[in-house]
Amino acid sequence: MRLRLAPIFLSLGLILAAPLAMPAHAAIKVIVNDVPITDYDITQRARLITLTQRKSASVARRQASEELVDDQIKLAEADRVGIEVTQSEVDGAFNNIARGVKMTPSKLSSALRQGGVQPDTLKKRLKAQLAWNQLLRRKFSGRVEVDESDIIAALQKTDEEERRTSVEYDLKRVIVVVPKNSSGGFKSKRKSESNQIRASFDGCDNAGALLGKYSEVVVQPIGRRLETELPEGLMEEISALKPGKLTKPSNSPVGYEMIAVCGKREIASDIAVRTKLENEIRSEESQRQSRRYLLEVRRRATIIYR
Repeated sequence: MRLRLAPIFLSLGLILAAPLAMPAHAAIKVIVNDVPITDYDITQRARLITLTQRKSASVARRQASEELVDDQIKLAEADRVGIEVTQSEVDGAFNNIARGVKMTPSKLSSALRQGGVQPDTLKKRLKAQLAWNQLLRRKFSGRVEVDESDIIAALQKTDEEERRTSVEYDLKRVIVVVPKNSSGGFKSKRKSESNQIRASFDGCDNAGALLGKYSEVVVQPIGRRLETELPEGLMEEISALKPGKLTKPSNSPVGYEMIAVCGKREIASDIAVRTKLENEIRSEESQRQSRRYLLEVRRRATIIYR
């Protein structure tokens, strides 16, 4: 199961409102297994939904109430089977969202507060999501099966030309080495050099002369990889590059890493579209399993609306 973090878009900085203060005696609106959900909780979650999903205030408030009930049910079920989500896991998920929108965690927190949402509101949602995904992996691991007939039926609905070809890349890894415990100034220098290499790179065959101008640059062959074998984010970046170009520098344990696209060709195979369809069908079935499990747990819960 893949964790689906709630998308936080740049609209966070565009929707401004005065931050809310927690009222001294927030009215209790729902009680789930003896745990109260207050009017303040609902208002905060509704504002988060409005920021991230662009829904109207009334729709967001109804959704917020049900989300909070579901979250409490998920956390209770996780606790029942001995699953505990640590604060470091929650903070890690929060930081991943910040990176995804090119913010630091502190800037993301500030953007949320500008929208009237306390950062802890998002972190509580993330904690429930993390707990639920651990539950799903434990309960359904290895049990999401895809029938071959479903894949064939989906294939028949796709474009014939798309079914006949897949894209294969010839790749190399270019690493600008940064030793551990290097100073911030040295890291900045190596990042600048990485960008210089990327700007001047013009093909794998004649890269030696360019890379020789810089110290401690390592080239490692990756080899031929089908598009389906690449991580989703990396595949999108590589597919947008012309052969002979490099991806943007990214941090790695040994320095700044870039992927060189040395070659690109179409091959006669339906594996790319077939893999994509299989993953989509598997994801849909996983979502169905999740919904059934949540309904089952809800039936056992005590929910009191006030």
